[in-house]
Amino acid sequence: MTALREISLSPDAGLLEAAEEFLYSYHDARPRAGHVRSRLALVRTQVEETGTYQHTRGELAYGARLALRDSGVCTTGVPWRGLLVRDLRAAHTATEVASGCVQHLRAAVDKGRVRPTVTIFAPDSPRLINEQLIRYAGYAQHGQVVGDRRHVAFTDTVRKMGWRTPTARSAFDLLPLVIRDHEHGVRLFAIPRDVVREVPLEHPELSWFVDLGLRWHAVGVRSQLLCIGGVRYPALFNGIYRASAIGADALGDDRAYGFGRVIAEQLGLDTSIEHSLWRERAALELDRAVLHSFQAAGVSIAARADQPVRPDGDRHSPSFLG
Repeated sequence: MTALREISLSPDAGLLEAAEEFLYSYHDARPRAGHVRSRLALVRTQVEETGTYQHTRGELAYGARLALRDSGVCTTGVPWRGLLVRDLRAAHTATEVASGCVQHLRAAVDKGRVRPTVTIFAPDSPRLINEQLIRYAGYAQHGQVVGDRRHVAFTDTVRKMGWRTPTARSAFDLLPLVIRDHEHGVRLFAIPRDVVREVPLEHPELSWFVDLGLRWHAVGVRSQLLCIGGVRYPALFNGIYRASAIGADALGDDRAYGFGRVIAEQLGLDTSIEHSLWRERAALELDRAVLHSFQAAGVSIAARADQPVRPDGDRHSPSFLG
């Protein structure tokens, strides 16, 4: 069964049991991989000597694809068999992890086509603190917020750590990557602007919409744990954006950018009462603008959330963990 929950990185007491179940599944699906008993013998030896074991590249890719299929983050619109799996277990420094994050952004978007991608780091690699690779700053000043309200606290934190805000602040300033290195502590890494594909937003009918100056990045990459055969890996994952995740949830919501009210007022709607459904109307127009703009730019976008694939694995199935 897949679980989305807070979890530690300490080895599972049932590591060998989890490894055995996973490897039987892998060898059933990949008969050319050799005899499962020989592989299990090697794994048992590794666990006895080191407390853990290493997956082959084939096992890693198979486990990541099963995790996507069974996790609930995979929808019918995301081809789990076509998931691009990037093995970065050799990244041992904060600089190498940061480079891997940038490479993920490059790999996930090809001329506007967004490809579901997972990047897997070693269990003991430096830890990425960001929940998402790309996040826009939020600046609180004079009782007002410029940018994303959800990230005001994080913005203040990285500023105290030494992050220098752009000279001309905007509502869409990229926050840095924050990576904890066992040797050097917490370090900040800027994301190069040239790897962040952004789409300026316009509305197919409302000519004034473009004057709002809204835009959004083409791919959302989450940082999470990936469990394969009892081994837990720090990982990055992206699917394809849903229009409402950008429009209604981010740009429209009062807890984020709060442009829903601005748009409702431009439409001449009564924002003094909820019964006018001004929030819903504004969210709809935002979603229309996102769909129109992404499609016009040739960037992958989903019109709605498809039904998640039904999880059908057992408790040791590969899984993405929050």
